[in-house]
Amino acid sequence: MKFIIALAFLAVAVAAPQGDKKPIEIISSNSEMNADGNYSFDFESADGTKVQESGNQKQVGPKPEDIGTVSKGSYSFTTPDGVVLTVNWVADENGFQATGDHLPTPPPMPEHVVKMLADLKAAGLL
Repeated sequence: MKFIIALAFLAVAVAAPQGDKKPIEIISSNSEMNADGNYSFDFESADGTKVQESGNQKQVGPKPEDIGTVSKGSYSFTTPDGVVLTVNWVADENGFQATGDHLPTPPPMPEHVVKMLADLKAAGLL
């Protein structure tokens, strides 16, 4: 019985109105799509959010049908305390890679690991 009452309170809390949030106006928006698969777009909203992206088709493997989209772009937004954060990114055959001053970065690879990887590559094992 207590479980049913707790579940009912949870359902009421989740279903409660979230308040009046007005839509954020888009103050500029541009996009271009070409027949060869190249594209670009950008927009800026009234709250200072900015997004831009561009991409193109690229051979990503040995077969002629191994075509993929390579994209790059950035976005920035303002945190509630007024700090503007920017993320630059690339998405290609090496995966998604994002950079930004606020993002953590891994420590440098130890020299012995770099040497081991070079030795494995030279031996044809990597």
